[in-house]
Amino acid sequence: MTTLALLATAILFGGMVLYSFGFAAFLFTALPANIAGPTIRRAFPLFYIFVLSCSAAAAFLVLPSDRVAAALLALIAVTTIPTSKLLMPAINRATDTKATSRFKWLHGLSVAITLAHIGLAGLVLTRFLDGALA
Repeated sequence: MTTLALLATAILFGGMVLYSFGFAAFLFTALPANIAGPTIRRAFPLFYIFVLSCSAAAAFLVLPSDRVAAALLALIAVTTIPTSKLLMPAINRATDTKATSRFKWLHGLSVAITLAHIGLAGLVLTRFLDGALA
């Protein structure tokens, strides 16, 4: 179970980093804004399903061996729900209504949450490393 938990956490961490710093950035440099924006909007629900699924699975798998790591992963899963169901629609509404300052604030909050999720997943990975070296 611990190996599966490690793999699920590594996939979560890598997927979040790749999406945030690779895919999203690539879209906005490779495509015109009028195409990149709707494309990223369609991709975000899948990103949140990925984060929720991986973090919940990893939390379940690591629970028998590390309750702290399980709690951190569960925190990622739980906070993904309001981020996807409340924050993303608010960001989309701000974009659609051209509420630029509201968009910037909400988008900044979304980025901060995603960076926190990446940091928490990284922290869990270091717990695996610390356990392996002990």
